[in-house]
Order: sequence, then structure tokens, then C-alpha cells
Amino acid sequence: MQPLVEMRNISIAFGGVQAVDDVSIDLYPGEVVGLLGHNGAGKSTLIKILSGAYRADSGEILIDGKKVTINSPRDARAQNIETIHQTLALADNLPAPANLFLGRELRTMFGFLDDSRMESETRKIMARLNPNFKKVAEPVSALSGGQRQSVAIARAVYFNARILIMDEPTAALGVHETKMVADLIMELKAQGLGIFLISHDTREMMALCDRVSVMKNGQLVGTERVEDVTEDDILSMIIMGKKAEKAA
Repeated sequence: MQPLVEMRNISIAFGGVQAVDDVSIDLYPGEVVGLLGHNGAGKSTLIKILSGAYRADSGEILIDGKKVTINSPRDARAQNIETIHQTLALADNLPAPANLFLGRELRTMFGFLDDSRMESETRKIMARLNPNFKKVAEPVSALSGGQRQSVAIARAVYFNARILIMDEPTAALGVHETKMVADLIMELKAQGLGIFLISHDTREMMALCDRVSVMKNGQLVGTERVEDVTEDDILSMIIMGKKAEKAA
């Protein structure tokens, strides 16, 4: 199977400091790849290059085997790449449909906002992703953390995202809300989306990811299939900056 995304030999420096140094990672359809490492390891910087927030100094990005240029978030969206930020970009005073279509509103043939269609489309996508979501008409400020994540994810999926970047999606969520987001990730995976998941929670990564890539000091320590390693192996990679020696 051909990778959905390939980031090859990516490097970027800020003020003479090498934030990402010759890193290569890939992602396949229907796969969750976790990026782990201490603060300053380079994982967020690397993924911001894919999202268009930063421009790499060197290296290349391939989507479906074809080299692409991503110099801005707009370029990323044109490649069906969407980012779900830790601080969700939602308008608290607006309900789910207005947030889902914010900046990309549906209109009638006469140019007026088509509120009924936006609500109908929101109900359809939420039924597909989170059947328990019922608060379509309420402002998102009244929603739980997990429900707000659902709205942000629905917005990305509705506009044909194939590649999702999720930055600490369960940070500050309780047990129930964390499970809600985990279920959403599994549903997206089943639908064939590729997901890069950034987190500091090793246990969460082991539960949700197919593979985990560990970074330290801007370099890739290694990428492992979660079925081939233990949580202690991954922690060792994060701390020591080298691949764990697994028992034969």
C-alpha cells in the first residue's frame, strides 16, 4: 500500500538552533501515528510544517506519492489536510452548525444564509461520527470538552479531510470525555483517514496508535509498531534518545 503522506528528510532551524534535523516519517490510510517526545523535542514543529504553519528549510512532502508544496494552511487544506488544535478554533457564542460552516457558509440560490441546510448537514455528519451528539442548536460554550472536539472534527471531515493532525486532543478532559474522543479517532480510522496524533500521554498513544514515532532534540529516535513494544520501551526511547533493546 502506498503511503498517504511522506515527509522526507525534513529540516528547519530557528536562530541557528536546529529544531528539526533530517526527519522522515510517513502515514498510511486508516492509520494513527503518534508523535511523542519531551517539550522541545521537535514533534510539534515537524507537524506544523505539514500543516503549513512553518516552511521547512529542506526536505520534501509527498501526498499519494506525488511531491507537493505546502507553504501555508491554505496549501495544506488544498491537500485535504486539517488540523484539530489543542485550543479549538470555535466561536463559543455560535451553535454547532454555524461553527461547522464558519467562513464556508452554505447559501440559498438568492445568496441568503441557508441555516436549515447547514443544520441538516450538521446533524448528518454528527450522526456519522458521534450518534450521541444531540445539542445541535446550543452554543458550543454549553458543550463538554469532548462534544467540542466532535464539532471541530466534524468540520474537518465534512470538508473532505483525508489527513488529520490532532494536537493533544484529550488534554484536560475527564475519563468519559477522553473515551468519547478516543471513539471518534477509531471511527475516523475505520473510515480510512490518516491521523497524526501529538500527545505526552504514552499510555494513550499505546491504546490509540498503530505506530509511534519518538523525537528528541529535533531528531527522530525511531518509529515502532505499538504491538512490538511496551510502554517502558517507548519511555526509554523518550528519555535515553535511542531505540530500546527488545528481548529476542
